[in-house]
Parts: sequence; structure tokens; C-alpha cells
Amino acid sequence: MPESKQRRRSSRPDTAKKEKAYRPTPTWYKVVMFGLMILGLLWIMVFYITSGQWPVPPLGGWNIGAGFGLLLLGFLMTTRWRS
Repeated sequence: MPESKQRRRSSRPDTAKKEKAYRPTPTWYKVVMFGLMILGLLWIMVFYITSGQWPVPPLGGWNIGAGFGLLLLGFLMTTRWRS
């Protein structure tokens, strides 16, 4: 019975998988992520507490959109967070 040919192995070691090793998220990323979420929450709270006179009076009701936008950016950053 004939024998099958041996497969050739690549001469390169399998470094591609080793380079993508688990690395935790840098500290600055966590600070920015939580900072955006807190800033968005504070933005909305200040808008309601001051009856729309703060934080940016010309925006009017769009202050809520700005606050939720900051919150959303912070929450979107959580998708890339590794502890």
C-alpha cells in the first residue's frame, strides 16, 4: 500500500498568535470611559436642576441630547474594555 506524502511545515514559528496575546486596557482608557459617562450624567442632572439655564443655555432642550451623547460614547467604549 502506498504511503501518503508528509506535509511540509512552515519554517516560521507561529508568532502571529503569540503577538495577539491578552493585554489589559490601559488606565487612561478607563479614566476617559468612566469620565464620559459621569460627565454625561452630570450634564443631564445640571440641566434639570437649573431648569434649563445651565450648562449651555442656547442649546435649550438639546442639552439632554448632549448629555446622552456623552453617556453613549462612554458606553460604547465599554465594548473594547478588557480588565
